[in-house]
Amino acid sequence: MNFKIDNLQYCNWSREIFEINREAKLDAVHVTIVYHEDFDELQNVIKSWDIHFKENQDLIFLGKDFNDIEKAKLENKTAIFFGFQNCSPIEDDIGLIEKVHNQGCRFMQLTYNNQSLLATGCYETNDSGVTNFGKEAIKEMNRVGIVIDMSHSAERSTLDAIHISKKPIAITHANPTFWHAAKRNKSNDLLKTLGDSGGMLGLSLYAHHLKGGTNCTLESFCEMTARTADIIGTKNIGIGSDLCINQPDSIVEWMRNGTWTKAKNYGEGSKDKPGFPKQPDWFVDARGFKNLENGLKKTGFNEEEINGILGNNWYNFYKEIN
Repeated sequence: MNFKIDNLQYCNWSREIFEINREAKLDAVHVTIVYHEDFDELQNVIKSWDIHFKENQDLIFLGKDFNDIEKAKLENKTAIFFGFQNCSPIEDDIGLIEKVHNQGCRFMQLTYNNQSLLATGCYETNDSGVTNFGKEAIKEMNRVGIVIDMSHSAERSTLDAIHISKKPIAITHANPTFWHAAKRNKSNDLLKTLGDSGGMLGLSLYAHHLKGGTNCTLESFCEMTARTADIIGTKNIGIGSDLCINQPDSIVEWMRNGTWTKAKNYGEGSKDKPGFPKQPDWFVDARGFKNLENGLKKTGFNEEEINGILGNNWYNFYKEIN
């Protein structure tokens, strides 16, 4: 059984987008439900998702583990897995890790760009690594079943997390720096360590993470995928598109600025360019998975490798960490 999985989306959720994901035959999507919200604010987000699940039960349901990916495949639905792009909902209370897991959280970044109570973000000048609280949080995340996600984290912190975690970690949405030197992208050494540890890299289709931005070509992306596979291993690569369909520009300001600054930070590759960048024309939404399939085939990947990158590798990761 082959699966299609997009392991990171942050869309302005609606029935239209759930239908697009079904048209793309996505069996599972890891969705960002938190950036800077605290635990109480998280409860309101979960209530909004309860409404989505009720009104679109013919299309989606809340996923808890790999069995739900299989269920989604059989029922022609998409399993939705909750994730946080920051550790803000656990505040300074390790007991909240189990509580958010019980509410459906399956992925949590230790930090989003900046220093957090757990680790250092990729925008900080000094990377002090995983903190004492971070070490304890990783142990607890391992215990309850929340994946450590280091997509927006700095290098030393990410390497620390790989070594501290007893389970493989994930970088759900990033690309290699050899291709495009964005602060958010990852070095060859880090990727090699991630692959050796059994971790997963979700390649991102967000324009600021791409060589050439919006004008990035499918050929360039697929050639990058092949070079990345030489470093990390084909079975450790998936897709984490970072699609932000129909989000208003005010949301990207919230993502970048949160509540920690009064300045306007436009982020990497977007200085003086507020708002979301336009997607490449070959990956406007999840239906671009078909273009990826064709592009990877032309690049030289075989059918098993393509099926792995487009979903089976993520499925195996979910199964291994269960």
